This record gives sequence, structure tokens and C-alpha cells, in this order.
Amino acid sequence: MLETVEIAPNGVHSSTIIWLHGLGADGHDFEPIVPHLGVDSALGVRFVFPHGPQRPVTVNGGMVMRAWYDIAEMDIAARQDDRGIRDSEALVRELIVRERGRGIPSDRIVLAGFSQGGAIALHTAVRHPEPLAGILALSCYLPLDNTVTEERHPANADTPVLMAHGTADPVVPVLLGQGSRIRLEALGYPVEWHEYAMGHEVNLEEIQTIGRWLNRILAADRRDPA
Repeated sequence: MLETVEIAPNGVHSSTIIWLHGLGADGHDFEPIVPHLGVDSALGVRFVFPHGPQRPVTVNGGMVMRAWYDIAEMDIAARQDDRGIRDSEALVRELIVRERGRGIPSDRIVLAGFSQGGAIALHTAVRHPEPLAGILALSCYLPLDNTVTEERHPANADTPVLMAHGTADPVVPVLLGQGSRIRLEALGYPVEWHEYAMGHEVNLEEIQTIGRWLNRILAADRRDPA
């Protein structure tokens, strides 16, 4: 089980956001933005920020750092690390199972991430066999998209997806993110897309957009009546 940084709700815990950091960062990376999201306290949200696994990253000279998968070259979508991606998918699923054990239904769990973390969030969510509340993918792309048609699970076919990207991103080109958006939309996923005049980062306008989206999807009860 991955170690995590967690921010508990003030009241009853009734929903969870699992938020994956980017390459070389850790679970503390997005912790400071939580107060700025404006998430309604009545939603009972627990934020879970896992520390990704340590691994050598080829494009960084083999330096060991926190990474969800290896990157072989500057063209980040080339020679994708299938094994590393799927290993991280399994680690994220363990976190989802743990939240289920805490009494949180899968459709009250949001899978989120930035950069590599966003890529793993997308990859894992479309394959997950239980419906999730939402998928948040920031400054990223859909990895292993050549297998998604066969491997995606219908449980999340209509799960809300929020994708956001900087138009001047030098790390994950916005065209790569746009291509993943088009791919997902072609498969029928309801994608909400936002672009911002920034690089490989987040800004206050984006954070506010995320907060409004989280409030909307978590306030809506998407579960089938018992």
C-alpha cells in the first residue's frame, strides 16, 4: 500500500478524492491547494494524496525519483512503459479498495492527478470495474490509448471527466492533451475541457474551476436507487 498524505473532512467522511502527483514530486505537492478549491464541507470529502513509487527515470539519466512510470525519451508518448503504467494502476486500485473498506461507495470516489499522475488517473479510471464519481486529469494525456478500446470497462462510460491544460506547456504539449480528449470523446466519455495561458502548472483560475466541478459532481447523487 502506498503511503499517503490525507486531509480529513470536518464532519462525516462521505466522499474521497484520490489525487496523484506528477513526476519527481510527492503527496505533499497538491496539499496546499485544498483550501482554495472551495469544496463544500457538507460533501464530507477526504483528500488522499499518495506518494508515488521510487524508480529510475531514463529521460533524467536514470535518476531515482518518485514516478508512476518510466519515461524513455523527451517525446513522452513514445516507447511507453507498459509495465510501469500497469503496476501503478494496481497501486491506485489498492487505494480505491481501501476507501471502499472505509465505507465510501465507489461512486463517491474521484480519481485525480497532475501530469504523470493525471495519466495514471485516466488510464486506471476508464478500466475500473466500478463506477467512480469523476475523473480529474490535469496537464496530461491518456497513455496506452491503443489498448483502451478493448480494456475499458462500461462501469465508467458516463463518468464525468474534467481535463485542463496549459497552452504553453513545455513538458506535456497541449496537442497531446487535446488528442487524448478527442480520443475519449470518440469513445463516448463526457469530457469537460479547459485551456489556460500557462505552462506545466496550475493557476488560481484552474483551481477555482476544479472546485466548482467537484462541488457539482459530488453533490449530484449518481447512484441507482436501491
